Amino acid sequence: MNATDRTRMPVVLLHALALHSSMWDAQRRALTALGHPVIAPDQRGFGSAPLGDAPPSLDVVADDLARLLDGRGVDRAVIAGASMGGYTAMAFLARHPDRVAGLALLSARATADTPEAAAQRRKFARLVRLDEARGPLVDRSSALLVGTTTRAERPDVLRRVTADARAADPAALAWAQLAIAARPDSTGTLRTARVPAVVIAGEEDELVPHDDARHAADALPHGRLITLPKAGHLPPLETPEAVTAALRELLHAVDPSDTTDATDATDTAEKATAAGENTAAGETGATEETEVRAC
Repeated sequence: MNATDRTRMPVVLLHALALHSSMWDAQRRALTALGHPVIAPDQRGFGSAPLGDAPPSLDVVADDLARLLDGRGVDRAVIAGASMGGYTAMAFLARHPDRVAGLALLSARATADTPEAAAQRRKFARLVRLDEARGPLVDRSSALLVGTTTRAERPDVLRRVTADARAADPAALAWAQLAIAARPDSTGTLRTARVPAVVIAGEEDELVPHDDARHAADALPHGRLITLPKAGHLPPLETPEAVTAALRELLHAVDPSDTTDATDATDTAEKATAAGENTAAGETGATEETEVRAC
């Protein structure tokens, strides 16, 4: 069967804080080539999306997504979110559970912020609005978004992330940080998710500890944890082939009737991913996909 012979499960890709939908370009190209309708929106205030005047809340962003899916005629989809996008995905799961066919959480914890972490986010929201503080604050934060391997071997990725963060609307950065700081513990929500699910963690993530990733995976009745070597907080940009492979496995779990030959489909995905690596994430070795560890 050709990868485009029939319409497959739609996929939603939700971006991280300070970035926009293009962080998923490699996965979008690969999954589209395999016949999946891919929706990778700019979340409220980022990219081309207006911030609006609603009070900061991830519920607002989750309902934005529901309206977008309504407009596209999509009832259910696999929802994948990285960092802030993962928190949006969990809010969407809580508010629209019947619309989630599968779930991928990348670099996101299920628990709420500690009081100290929430206070740090509120401090960020205050400082990012100050012209004299914004540049150093964004540069320091951007460096933590990628792993040590990326910083050493693929500095173009860090330059891209930093440029996107610098270009982000300070008001949107503040709004999003306040929304994330106010999010509830989602462990109970994950425990109700009777759908295929995967938690993807970068081995070099300096922001979400591995124990937090394991907690999220353990809370999901049909979840598993994949740890990606050589990746930090932004695996879709740092190890794009490995993330694409993990999403393809999740999509097969959601729709086992998809009989596309696995080897041919993987080749199609890798070629589409490779086409965008130079602009999205630099050079990525084929060994990274084989090094994915299921925990």
